[in-house]
Amino acid sequence: MAYTHRFAALLILLSATIGFSTAALVEEQPLVLKYHNGILLKGNVTLNLVWYGKFTSIQRSIIVDFIRSLSSSAVPSKGPSVASWWKTTEKYKGGSSTIIVGKQLLLENYPLGKSLKSPYLRALSGKLNGGGVRSITVVLTAKDVAVEGFCMNRCGTHGAKARSVNSGAYVWVGNSETQCAGYCAWPFHQPMYGPQSPPLVAPNGDVGVDGMIINLATLLVNTVTNPFQSGYFNGGNQEAVSVCTGMFGSGSYPGYAGRVLVDKTTGASYNALGLAGRKYLLPAMWDPQTSKCKTLV
Repeated sequence: MAYTHRFAALLILLSATIGFSTAALVEEQPLVLKYHNGILLKGNVTLNLVWYGKFTSIQRSIIVDFIRSLSSSAVPSKGPSVASWWKTTEKYKGGSSTIIVGKQLLLENYPLGKSLKSPYLRALSGKLNGGGVRSITVVLTAKDVAVEGFCMNRCGTHGAKARSVNSGAYVWVGNSETQCAGYCAWPFHQPMYGPQSPPLVAPNGDVGVDGMIINLATLLVNTVTNPFQSGYFNGGNQEAVSVCTGMFGSGSYPGYAGRVLVDKTTGASYNALGLAGRKYLLPAMWDPQTSKCKTLV
């Protein structure tokens, strides 16, 4: 079964219903991961995109600019960058993973309908061939597409495209804007459970797509460090970014994203600069050298 990405709402619910203080909850739940020799995607990795449903050209550009920013040599004039966030993946055995945007396929006419079962996701990832073992195909579903398990227990998933690892890996991420933004697009929407703190302003002005960026970032790191469900981390879904769920800035705790940067003009929250002047909010990543979740700010 492919790995799933659960979001911060579960932690928020725990802290609210069990009655622990946030400080006690964090203190009593230390992060302990055991690193072992699993399969990793290192070197040049081709990333193909399947757009399922209707996305605007602006929405597509927000996501593609993010992906291109991961391995960009262009350094922002000031502030943390998407590339510096991705650089932490180099600390995992095998060196760096350079992401290269490959083919793109637009399926705006919903050829499999607007309600997809899990096997359909893997089938859609097979629509674009090429890249081999060092490839990832990302299936992105539009806001009006329901996917099995979406909003109930996952915001995205990753795994092998086929039984043979030679076919590469796949990732699926859905747009939760109209289905469960409080679950899959937090902190840009009030959480579905727990304390109803004011949401942060989405850096690209699109709650659904900016939420997709968080989930896509999480799953891309989890994929390059554990592409074919090799158990790179012991403990099930405890993967490189999933284990740091809900952490975006220093001082974060369940229900609080942490201290992040704020655009003085728009009031948008972010912690990373990308290409084309874009700003993004990216989750903390497990640093295997320090055995801690590392935030950009």
